Amino acid sequence: MNGVLLLSLQALVYFAVMAALLRARFAYGVGLFVCALGVMHFLETYLAAVFFIELPFGLLSPGSTVLFSGKMMMFLLLYIREDAETVRQPIYGLMIGNLLLVALALILRQHETLAPLPGYQADLRFIDQIGVLMIWGTLLLFVDIIALILVFERLMRLFRRQAFPALLVSSALVLTFDQLAFFPVLHWVTGIPFTALGGGWAAKMAAAALYSVFIAIYLRYVEPTERPAFARRRIWDVFDALTYRTRYEDLLARAAIDPLTGAATRSAFEDLRRKRLERSRIDPWPVSLAMVDVDHFKQANDRFGHEAGDEILAAVGRALIGAVRAGDRVFRYGGEEFVVVAERLDSEDAAALGERLRAAVADAFVGTPDRRVTISVGVATSTPGVGDLMATLRKADARLYEAKRAGRDTVIAGA
Repeated sequence: MNGVLLLSLQALVYFAVMAALLRARFAYGVGLFVCALGVMHFLETYLAAVFFIELPFGLLSPGSTVLFSGKMMMFLLLYIREDAETVRQPIYGLMIGNLLLVALALILRQHETLAPLPGYQADLRFIDQIGVLMIWGTLLLFVDIIALILVFERLMRLFRRQAFPALLVSSALVLTFDQLAFFPVLHWVTGIPFTALGGGWAAKMAAAALYSVFIAIYLRYVEPTERPAFARRRIWDVFDALTYRTRYEDLLARAAIDPLTGAATRSAFEDLRRKRLERSRIDPWPVSLAMVDVDHFKQANDRFGHEAGDEILAAVGRALIGAVRAGDRVFRYGGEEFVVVAERLDSEDAAALGERLRAAVADAFVGTPDRRVTISVGVATSTPGVGDLMATLRKADARLYEAKRAGRDTVIAGA
């Protein structure tokens, strides 16, 4: 009974820390989560090779039962909340790292003499064993994750988008396959007795149930935003997503940039609004919006011609992009209108940003006195943790028109 409680505690601590790192990805990036997975990979393989406990239902290793099962389930959670492209990167990284470990171990073997140390001698044979198990385990992990994604998505449709039964059944099936595929290699490399096959399987089924409960709670209370409905997908489609998604995302990124001004497009702004709405519960900080309009642009366009008008817009776009902070984004909202989105910026600093934008555009046309261009700016700041930014955008737009009525080349700001 004590062994079961310790295994359950280990699973709870593992999941709590990894889930916290996953949740923190919006503030700090997904690198924290991925690095933690990588660090645990060696411990997981080491324990699976040498650390076993005896329970009433058989022999088992916490490395395989708690850590590997937990890692696989965390990859599934990462997929649910991100995408297949994000999942494949740490898997490839683990594979390359394992191959590097084996290669370096082979080079170490070329040393003819080792310095004697009191009470200890380097065991390169053990490193060889661990290397084989890590490489085989990572290959299996790649197959496991592909299978887990496919089965989970199909079961989500079968269970009418109820996460817990889909998590439980998909993880139980894939962990059963993994146990049958990993144990023969483990037995061959380390001589672990066959009693660990049944005991390890039973423990992995218990781990599947426990982690399914944890993830279901996470999806319900920590990141409850729904993903789009799961589409029917064939196995080669999943491989395609894992292998070529980056190129598709790069194409979308290029398509989201206005070629004339260098600012992001309005569709990119709408996408940011949607993501902000999904993240509002875990990104509780204010967002400031600045609506920018080029003063008297129609007259300048009529006077100097459309080509000159394009040059003005291009110069305004460059000036705005050069005036914002790192991390702020500039969007061409339509015609001669731009929107600047500045996260974690209070109303006082947002007013200063508006003045900086106005001055930057004025300075950009100092060398062309016959074509002096100014902008009017309306600035508004949301309350911390607000979801939809449309109310803030409407307030900024209303202040933009106040600035125009005030004589243009003016910034009107406020909370």
